[in-house]
Amino acid sequence: MPDSELFEKGLKKRRQVLGDKFVDANLAGSDDFMMTFQRAVTELAWGYAWSRPGLDQKTRSILTLGILAGLGRFQELGIYTNAALASGVTIDEIKETLVQVTVYCGTPAGRQAFLAANEALKSTKGGD
Repeated sequence: MPDSELFEKGLKKRRQVLGDKFVDANLAGSDDFMMTFQRAVTELAWGYAWSRPGLDQKTRSILTLGILAGLGRFQELGIYTNAALASGVTIDEIKETLVQVTVYCGTPAGRQAFLAANEALKSTKGGD
């Protein structure tokens, strides 16, 4: 199936936010079955939602951190913590986002979110 315009737009934005290395690894590790998911997320999340003009990338990154933390998607939170830094979100802004999550979603979610973000931040400082 040829790539759609929305897929190409989404792939460009996805690479901008998450980095080529991460995106390439995801795509390379996807067989035909998983490429169905990759196409959907690239078109909908990245080509449609992340590419809209109403919010800047930094704001979208902050919102994404809060949503992932509130939903308990802590592995994804680590990935998006690094993406948020690349989008101009400061470590203090990440902390404040997670404080909001702690207050409104509960201390278990807040704790796990802080742990996931802290691990991502430590790996960013110590490597890559």
